[in-house]
Amino acid sequence: MTSPDHKADLHRYLQSARDALLWKLEGLSEYDIRRPLTPTGTNLLGLVKHVATMELGYLGDVFGRPSGEPLPWLEDGAEPNADMWVTADESREHIVGLYRRAWAHADATIDALPLETTGRVPWWPKGRDEVTLHHAVVRVMADAQRHAGHADIVRELIDGAAGMDESDDSMAPGDSAWWESYRSRLESTAREAGKDV
Repeated sequence: MTSPDHKADLHRYLQSARDALLWKLEGLSEYDIRRPLTPTGTNLLGLVKHVATMELGYLGDVFGRPSGEPLPWLEDGAEPNADMWVTADESREHIVGLYRRAWAHADATIDALPLETTGRVPWWPKGRDEVTLHHAVVRVMADAQRHAGHADIVRELIDGAAGMDESDDSMAPGDSAWWESYRSRLESTAREAGKDV
């Protein structure tokens, strides 16, 4: 039995979320990757922008390893929630490139430092602002996986594409007729259960 490689495990799950987020953009128009599909404005390219920002912060700045990437949406006076959507002037290529550079920067931090290294999170309250690299990686991974789930739902609303990636949709087997029948059965079940309320 070999000893576990904790960094490799953390990296594998973080990378799977990264890959899933970018896959959700493939084949879509500029409009579709930006359009808000929830009442709170959730959109695909905005999710990528947000997760890139989190990686640069938690796995860069927090450990004294600033990336040098300009992030105007975090500057004083920036509009609230500006990291969750993409302006018409910010291209898909720019945001995807930023995310890929954030990966490289975060991965370099993970590779360079022991998991027990302590950093300071400037946006956390004083006295509770210390974090280990291990905790920061888990936090970023959880955030990326959460937003990959959001992206999965948003993409399904756009064109029906679902799953982890092109080769692994992680869905039950069935054609469109099967899925419509399945969804109808769930709707009927929900209505039946709702009668008693």
